[in-house]
Amino acid sequence: MTHPTLWLGLLIVAYFGGSQAENAFSKYWEEHIGLPQPPHWLAAKASPLSLHQIAMFMNLTVKNELASHLHSFCKQANVACSTNAQDNKIKHDTSLPPIAKWNGDRVKYEYVPNEEPLSVASQGGLPFFRESMVKEGGFMQVPDLRDPISYKSFLPRPLASKIPFSFSRIEELKKIFGVINESNMDEYIQDTLEICEKSPIQGEQCTCVTSAEDFIDFVVEKLGHHICIWSSESIEGSYENVTIGFVKLIHGNLSEPPVLCHSLPFLFQVYYCHVLQKVKIYAVDIHARKKVNHAIMACHYDTSNWNPNHLAFKLLGFGPGLIEVCHWISENGVVWTKTQG
Repeated sequence: MTHPTLWLGLLIVAYFGGSQAENAFSKYWEEHIGLPQPPHWLAAKASPLSLHQIAMFMNLTVKNELASHLHSFCKQANVACSTNAQDNKIKHDTSLPPIAKWNGDRVKYEYVPNEEPLSVASQGGLPFFRESMVKEGGFMQVPDLRDPISYKSFLPRPLASKIPFSFSRIEELKKIFGVINESNMDEYIQDTLEICEKSPIQGEQCTCVTSAEDFIDFVVEKLGHHICIWSSESIEGSYENVTIGFVKLIHGNLSEPPVLCHSLPFLFQVYYCHVLQKVKIYAVDIHARKKVNHAIMACHYDTSNWNPNHLAFKLLGFGPGLIEVCHWISENGVVWTKTQG
């Protein structure tokens, strides 16, 4: 149970902390990125914790007492501390089927499946496809574009560095956040840590970022300060056989690889960001049942180092290095490219 004095303190700093946190993120953005403001949805990913709250929760973490104040921490930090908290907070379009089983194959190119591959039906549509399949006027079955835990925020960098984030400390992590064994969250944690600790394939540069500052730092390190940011507008088209509208190549320079960042299902916001050679980026108008979704598509033209058993090859035929493989950028996913000129 949270001590009354601590609870009162949390209410006071929460009242003043939200704008302070967003302003801190905007300031860091302006100092490092050659764009006036971050997209609103990305700014909303910044930790809402104030400096006072950060110091307080860091102190509890160091003393191994964070688990005793879990409810207040989850609420103030806007993170998912258990499957119950996750289920209660997520509000998706009830006209869609339940969220598809999360598919990490798009970032595990060397992965050898140890179970039956995911079916197209279980994903809601094609998770991988050829560039030639996306033509204006054509039709395509779009997979589930939703982020399984879309609302979660980053942790502040000082606090994130104190949270155990490795397979070797997974039981400690689950105990802190009250995660039940064999729950959905337990599976998400294991999948995310597996991705973050895997070895990159040849030619890939990758990292997992757990704070907004680390997010920006990795992108600036790889692309410099003058960049463009691209993301799919919405989840519209998920589970639908959509009509493809206008298709626009927005990054076609194969010698200047973009940075692709995938939102991973976890207790707090984690992105798997990587740089791969020979990737083109397209903006595609998806004419869904309710509205047009301006979606982003990434196409990998060098698949020579992917595992022959990768799901993309099982779905499309051929093998590594013989075809390009494309996929949609899902909810909360981000593509960063260098500014041209």
